[in-house]
Amino acid sequence: MTESEAARTFALAYVPGVTPDKWVRRWNEREPHVPLDLVNSANDEAEGLVRDGTADAALLRLPIDRTGVHAIPLYTEKTVVVAPKEHLIAAADELTPADLDEEIVQHPLDDPLDWGAVDREGPPGLPAIERPATTGDAIQLVAAGVGVLIVPQSVARLHHRKDLIHRPIEELPESEVALAWLVRDETPELMEQFIGVVRGRTPNSTRGKQREQPAKKQRKQANPQGGRSQGGKTQGAKKPGGKAPGGGRGGPRPGGRRSPRRR
Repeated sequence: MTESEAARTFALAYVPGVTPDKWVRRWNEREPHVPLDLVNSANDEAEGLVRDGTADAALLRLPIDRTGVHAIPLYTEKTVVVAPKEHLIAAADELTPADLDEEIVQHPLDDPLDWGAVDREGPPGLPAIERPATTGDAIQLVAAGVGVLIVPQSVARLHHRKDLIHRPIEELPESEVALAWLVRDETPELMEQFIGVVRGRTPNSTRGKQREQPAKKQRKQANPQGGRSQGGKTQGAKKPGGKAPGGGRGGPRPGGRRSPRRR
């Protein structure tokens, strides 16, 4: 490993609830000499970390400003309601917004859901007097019996507590997780490798391998019979039976002269 290879790293930012573990394992198998540095980021900061170069890429929640940034959607999460364990919604398998009409619904300032996607200014239910600063603060209020909270399912699992439950809810925005990186004239090699990791490409199906195939095909077409080339010309291969082209029937006989034909 050269000194330049040892100095290379790949920085990946990720937002709360997103778990990059499986991609980290694949990366370490494929690029054992390139450390993958994980950068924990707030929902509203991940895009900025990509734009200012702090992170090479980010696993974040859409929507984002696509100007100058690529984004590959990876998966969509269910939306759930978090409530105290003894709450009435614990008896339900699935909820609708109407089920929360009489509930105080906490709306943290770092809310990861895009309410505009369903023509709403915010969550259903009754608003709290004051919006909590973070989702973590909202969880604390819910655990204290002050309302409920609507979040992506992975965020509910991240803040799991024995005294809380969560149930899926329909007709509300869902969170779409994406891989984002800067638009460049040419995508860096390590970025191409990580895109391959999240898309499930095998090591033999990388972009570099794909670029080698046309060159091999061209060499094969230039010399289809597999003969050796001399002076820019390809020698013909021997025919089955050991005779070279031109040495079959009608070819010159030993001695250099043909026998005269009988009339």
